[in-house]
Amino acid sequence: MTTEVLETREVLLSGAGVTLEDVIAVARHDAKVTITQEALDAVAKVRAHIDRLAHSDVPAYGISTGFGALANRHIPADMRTQLQKSLIRSHSAGMGPAVEREVVRALMFLRAKTLASGRTGIRPVVVQTMVDVLNAGITPVVREFGSLGCSGDLAPLSHCALVLMGEGEATGPDGTLFGGSGRPVSDLLAGAGIEPVVLAEKEGLALVNGTDGMLGMLLMAIADLRELLATADITAALSVEGLLGTDQVFLPELHAALRPHPGQAASADNMFRVLSGSAIVASHRVGDSRVQDAYSLRCAPQVAGAARDTVDHAYLVATRELAATIDNPVVLPDGRVSSNGNFHGAPVAYVLDFLAIVAADVASIAERRTDRMLDPARSHGLPAFLAGDPGVDSGLMIAQYTQAGLVSDSKRLAVPASVDSIPSSAMQEDHVSMGWHAARKLRRSVENLRRVLAIELVTAARAIDMRAPLQPGPAAAAVLAVLRGSVAGPGADRFLSPELEEADRLVAAGAIRAAAESVVGPLN
Repeated sequence: MTTEVLETREVLLSGAGVTLEDVIAVARHDAKVTITQEALDAVAKVRAHIDRLAHSDVPAYGISTGFGALANRHIPADMRTQLQKSLIRSHSAGMGPAVEREVVRALMFLRAKTLASGRTGIRPVVVQTMVDVLNAGITPVVREFGSLGCSGDLAPLSHCALVLMGEGEATGPDGTLFGGSGRPVSDLLAGAGIEPVVLAEKEGLALVNGTDGMLGMLLMAIADLRELLATADITAALSVEGLLGTDQVFLPELHAALRPHPGQAASADNMFRVLSGSAIVASHRVGDSRVQDAYSLRCAPQVAGAARDTVDHAYLVATRELAATIDNPVVLPDGRVSSNGNFHGAPVAYVLDFLAIVAADVASIAERRTDRMLDPARSHGLPAFLAGDPGVDSGLMIAQYTQAGLVSDSKRLAVPASVDSIPSSAMQEDHVSMGWHAARKLRRSVENLRRVLAIELVTAARAIDMRAPLQPGPAAAAVLAVLRGSVAGPGADRFLSPELEEADRLVAAGAIRAAAESVVGPLN
């Protein structure tokens, strides 16, 4: 999903943490990455500790031993370059479809951030090569399956490391595939003036032992959900207008003071402002026999607000991860090289699963509002399915079927991945997070939510049009003007799929939010 378009800018790796905005800029907008000289100097200084251990008689994991369940095997010095090559080649065992370019770029950038921290023990040339690959627009082919979210996203990161070695598969800036049965990846690197790296002691582990894939997908999901939750408040407000609902349940004094969840107050404020000045809402304030609106209208801020607060919690976890240095073993400030379990993806996996629940529930309540607008028994005077000629025309009947299918899919995707664990590596790695899987299903759930909101938008807009001569509020009118620029209003049945896809495009581009904000100012 495209959030706001960021200007291409330089992102610095200084050895400290990076921000969500940095990750989005690199992953989605091809921002240039630069490593500061101070960071490169720190990386070189720490490498000296690894070189000392490499020449010691004392076995050190990942430096002079095998990996995982093979850690007890001492590797002689003349075999250690082969050890690194073998690690990356054997761990590049992913299968299935290639994951999205933005996911691979986020993964590589976050790994480069960790490598530049000076705690992994790699040589400066390794992190510089990874950054050069990013800046050249070269994208390693990373497969859907291969990570268990523990010992890092091993297979995905290995596929990236293999490209640094001039092997594996990758696409160039124009999308041309190298590797496999085509031209070798080394040719792709050479075309960009990049020399393949020959990995030394410890560097194979440093390249693959991180949670960067699941973290990158979490950060992009947070950015997307923040945009979609603002849009959900807009579409919910339009549904209130279409269903002759009340705006009084969104009064600020009912939220911040009485139930002080910040997300709830933010969503209620958004909805109240979008409904401001609505002649449709004002038309039934007197003489309306209904005491209360249905939950899907009245409780919209409670649901979307809880979603907002959950996204904020996920962001807190993500910022901690952005400040982390995840590798095993890791080089401590005093030079000690210590094994650890920081590669376990549980903190990230939990919030990825939590956000999948959020996306499914916000989609679910939006679908209920849509269904209500299509049912003449509950829509307060609207024609069945908002059809031009009900019976001859079916209107938006099947659009709701599509929406219901998307919601059902999201409910299935809300089943947590992080409660599962399949032991691996001869029981050495006997509890894993499945965080990569949690991230992959969240991406689909976020896409489902966006499409569900697009269908609610189309439905609510048609319902508002059918309330004429009553007019919506200025914010809704601005939204309808943008939608009607490419999606027609009520009328005889027509090919509906392109209109729904266009509404989805407008939601994804942020055009719906921008239209509302052009009237009411920035939304929460």
